[in-house]
Amino acid sequence: MPAVSPTALLGAWDAARAHAQSGRWGPVRRMLFRGPEGAAIVFAIADRDARSWAEAVDRRADLATLPGLALCLRLLALVEVMGRSGWMAGLFTVTADGVEMHPSLLRAAAAMPLDAGARFDAEALRGLLSRALPASRVPA
Repeated sequence: MPAVSPTALLGAWDAARAHAQSGRWGPVRRMLFRGPEGAAIVFAIADRDARSWAEAVDRRADLATLPGLALCLRLLALVEVMGRSGWMAGLFTVTADGVEMHPSLLRAAAAMPLDAGARFDAEALRGLLSRALPASRVPA
């Protein structure tokens, strides 16, 4: 997936959050990708919250375009990695008013590659951030 701007990623987060708070979920989305030697890879966005976030990004950036798709998959990957990587706790704060993310986390999520499951490699992200953050902010 191509990189997106950190500003676009943060804007998509805010739009998706507002869309989810409205209780609108959006349809299940299935995407077909061609893998090595033309193998079909079907990626489904079926989780209720993920459907809502994908719907918000679609309205904002059009999932039928590569930039819109990249923005959506990066946003979903960021949410997923934040939820499973306890070491990231000091790099973001989520409140009722929105999210605040360390700029290095936002820049990394906007640019680093996604794996075959459309996720971020948590350890690669950790390594990237350990080089980008001052020693006092490096996640343990």
